[in-house]
Amino acid sequence: MGSAKIAVAGATGRLGRHVVEVLGAEGYEVVPIARSAGVDVITGDGLADAVKDADAIIDVTAGPSSEQRAATEFFTTAAQNLQQAGERAGVARYVVVSIIGIQKAAGGYGSAKLAHEQAVLAGPVPARILRVAQFHELVGVLMDMGRQGDVIYLPEMRTQIIAARTVAEALAAMATGPEAAGAPVPELAGPREENLASLARLVAARRGDQVRIEEVKGADPDSQAAADGSLLPGPHAKLAGPTFGEWLTTQPDNGSAA
Repeated sequence: MGSAKIAVAGATGRLGRHVVEVLGAEGYEVVPIARSAGVDVITGDGLADAVKDADAIIDVTAGPSSEQRAATEFFTTAAQNLQQAGERAGVARYVVVSIIGIQKAAGGYGSAKLAHEQAVLAGPVPARILRVAQFHELVGVLMDMGRQGDVIYLPEMRTQIIAARTVAEALAAMATGPEAAGAPVPELAGPREENLASLARLVAARRGDQVRIEEVKGADPDSQAAADGSLLPGPHAKLAGPTFGEWLTTQPDNGSAA
């Protein structure tokens, strides 16, 4: 795609900042789509100017809620607005990140992301989806959310966890590289299956935190999918490092690790 111009929706998020850095390092012109940049994918404010003359859109947006109805409304509205603005601007490609296993979702956030995929594919700009595993960076976030005193409660989760940077590189390649066959939907995951609680214990050790890690099995659809292996990649998935342990050694050894 040469020296293309790429608009990145969700540019300031956990994944988006990596996408912006990867594209910039490869010499592409990057336009950040984020409220902090004066662009809102829900209201549409600033969207027309953001995608003007763009060759592709990379959608790594994340809504303010994980509740199914709110998340579905956010994702479908964002996708429709991005598709409409992209069509008017002559954008040639729309790339969106999604989650491995959501085609089996029985509700919850997984169903919201499936609706996101469907809204993107229903739009006029040709779209490509990349389904990925959970990010390495998510472990620390879930630990902070689940902490109660000296105990951290985490959902049971089987995951083939991957670095956000690795996902960003794949999204950049998908947005700027040649067209690829559309089926099956490509998947990208880490090199091996891991258990969330075991990973959290590695993080706690690196932080020097004597906290106790306990697994909790939830009854909601998202928790069931995490526990039963539904989030693991299929046989056609591409696997890429680093492993969680390798990635963790590159992180600060203080409270911000992971």
